Amino acid sequence: MRKIAASLFISLDGVVENPADWHFPYFNDEMGAAVGAQMSDTLLLGRKTYDSFAGAWPEREAEGGEDAGFAKTLGDARKIIVSRQPLEFTWRNSELLRGDLAEAVSALKKEPGGTIAVSGSISVVRELLAAGLLDELHLLVHPIAIRKGERLFDEGESPVPLELIKSETFTTGVLYLVYKPAGGTSS
Repeated sequence: MRKIAASLFISLDGVVENPADWHFPYFNDEMGAAVGAQMSDTLLLGRKTYDSFAGAWPEREAEGGEDAGFAKTLGDARKIIVSRQPLEFTWRNSELLRGDLAEAVSALKKEPGGTIAVSGSISVVRELLAAGLLDELHLLVHPIAIRKGERLFDEGESPVPLELIKSETFTTGVLYLVYKPAGGTSS
């Protein structure tokens, strides 16, 4: 069965919203390697994340700059978009997730293939955690308190017990933490 692994940039105070506003001063080769290692041939993305990616990466690929290789990898990947509204896709290999999220993702996990990567997509990550479908949660914890913005875990939600399976400290002070649901299995 395929594994689903979500990866998020997060501040010390749990903010995951608009990382482009605060994350780049901490980006270095260590983080690039960690992000690159999470790439997969299949991406599961929320609509907002898809819109952001589709608005930037195809152009970067066409420009042929230093991140063109990564942009091509993203473009070549199968991109499954979670949205409650019909969408028209301009980026290759993009498709709309059909039906109920939990049912569709359960079926997707049974398809042949490697890990299904989720990048950003806060509401999708929350729904996958609540449904017990997320196998790993990769957090790149930045040494900054943003103090405003959407957090990964809102007040009032049920507790989400997690087990740390990997940790690494980057020279920028970013912590790379990988969790699995407590009591779950991970490879």
